[in-house]
Amino acid sequence: MTLKAQSSQKTENLASIIDETFIDNALIENTVIVNTAIESTAQSSQPLSYRHAFMLVLKRDLTIAMRHKDDIINPLLFFVIVVTLFPLGIGPEAQTLSRIAPGIIWVAALLATLLSLDRLFKSDHLDGSLEQMLLSPHPIFVLVLAKIFAHWLITGLPLLLIAPLLAVLLHLDEHSYTALLLTLLLGTPVLSLLGAVGVALTVGIKKGGVLLSLLVLPLYIPVLIFATSAIDTAALGLPYSGQLAIIAALFFGSLTLAPFAVGAALKVSTN
Repeated sequence: MTLKAQSSQKTENLASIIDETFIDNALIENTVIVNTAIESTAQSSQPLSYRHAFMLVLKRDLTIAMRHKDDIINPLLFFVIVVTLFPLGIGPEAQTLSRIAPGIIWVAALLATLLSLDRLFKSDHLDGSLEQMLLSPHPIFVLVLAKIFAHWLITGLPLLLIAPLLAVLLHLDEHSYTALLLTLLLGTPVLSLLGAVGVALTVGIKKGGVLLSLLVLPLYIPVLIFATSAIDTAALGLPYSGQLAIIAALFFGSLTLAPFAVGAALKVSTN
């Protein structure tokens, strides 16, 4: 009997020790969870920085574009079709195609960018997220710049990557490929920035595509002139730094002023 009593007492002591250990571990885990929740709540209560707000809008627009592949494919397919139609209509003469290749590529890129501009703010205006963006505590130019950058990544960057392949089809001079890439790298963001101003002015108008074209196309003419001039000058073996400097000036000027103009135009259009 004594041995049984001792063994039962040891069992009870062991059980109590296990229970105390389990309770202590549970308290520790609960404390960690509570502290983590407090820290996450404190972090979420802090206002987002400009960089975080920019990246949030950029990630949102890129995610939406990846879910709707037509936003990426349609401008790119239009660009390819327009460029390939010219050799069929003009003829396969290499000298003729080489002479007009810069204009063909840049006009096609301009029209492809114009085709994709209408969706820059239209969907946000329809679902009400544009009004939420205007009412957010963050400066509107930061959010607008993120959307324009997302538009360039979706539209301008694919055009930049596929343009050299189409230039081979048009027998572009071998000395002009560097100038072609540089002009597209500097010029396509200008197309997105200037086009965003026109989209912001017509976002509240139903079927405003024709009006958008009338507003935006005159703004695209300087970029078209200096870009094609730079490519033609490079084909002659002459320096084209002057044309690139003007396109760069247009880029930095648009980058500085266009987001503010778009923000003001959105406030006018939504009111």
